[in-house]
Amino acid sequence: MLRYFLFLSLSLITSVAFADPLPSWNDTDSKVRIISFVESVTDPMSDDYVTPSDRIAVFDNDGTLWGEQPVYFQLIYAVEAFQKKAQDDDFGAITSDALKAAVAGDYAALAEGGKEAVIEVLGATHSGLSVDDFQTSVTDWVATATHPITGLRYDQMTYQPMVELLRYLRDEGFKTYIVSGGGIHFMRVFAEFAYGIPTEQVIGTYTETSYEVIDGVPTIIKQPAIGFVDDKEGKPINIDRIIGKRPIIAGGNSDGDYAMIEWTTAGDGPRLGLIVHHTDGEREVAYACDSHIGRLCDGLEKGPDLGWLIVDMAKDWSRIYTGAQ
Repeated sequence: MLRYFLFLSLSLITSVAFADPLPSWNDTDSKVRIISFVESVTDPMSDDYVTPSDRIAVFDNDGTLWGEQPVYFQLIYAVEAFQKKAQDDDFGAITSDALKAAVAGDYAALAEGGKEAVIEVLGATHSGLSVDDFQTSVTDWVATATHPITGLRYDQMTYQPMVELLRYLRDEGFKTYIVSGGGIHFMRVFAEFAYGIPTEQVIGTYTETSYEVIDGVPTIIKQPAIGFVDDKEGKPINIDRIIGKRPIIAGGNSDGDYAMIEWTTAGDGPRLGLIVHHTDGEREVAYACDSHIGRLCDGLEKGPDLGWLIVDMAKDWSRIYTGAQ
């Protein structure tokens, strides 16, 4: 009996020791390199050892942790929220081309209107609400809305391999952050249950806000003016401002993430820059330099020479979405 229990204990120890931390990653060089990096910076006997307090990892959201095609999911939320709002009999006439396009669900027309049209739609649905009311609206949308192509809920379109990577890093003493061009109040709704990242570790674009006491209740109100755009050079600026440390891992999928990865990997000691390259036109969408969103040119051209890891979605991932096998 004693031998049996010893054998069982050893078997359990062995199974834990050899458990695959990234089961949805194929056994390619990308997986080997990620695991090798993590092992080297967490091994106290390694020359590359990094103390837990400095194990900071930052990741973009759209196109890196969940999908972003055919348009950013936050814009889909805004369009659907505006359509619902416009059904109110007291709403009044809609004269703006951008808002007319939103009512029609015409994303092509919105794209033609450029950044100004998108900001107008976002302002019409994001401002004038308390942060609590806005996030309640987003919570309801995430729980029920489905993607026009996959039919999955948006929280089911997180990338399983990246969710595993986030979990693996935290298991190894890393602190993981989202650093995204998406709205901070929007992402905070689902970051914890979708990725295991708490709200205080979500960094994003934010609008101006005001403090008001409404019916005796202190309230934060979202205003239409943009306070800070967390994209491109804004990402390392916001990381420095909010985290106060240069990360040792940075991951993204577009040239909007270039500055963040460049700044991260320029630091002393071991560094890992990672780009998710959307190469899978069958299970997802294949796009790069010619894309209207998630455009990836400089990262593909310069990243390899800078030592960055280019993750080939079709080759490196055995599974794409958390909500689909």
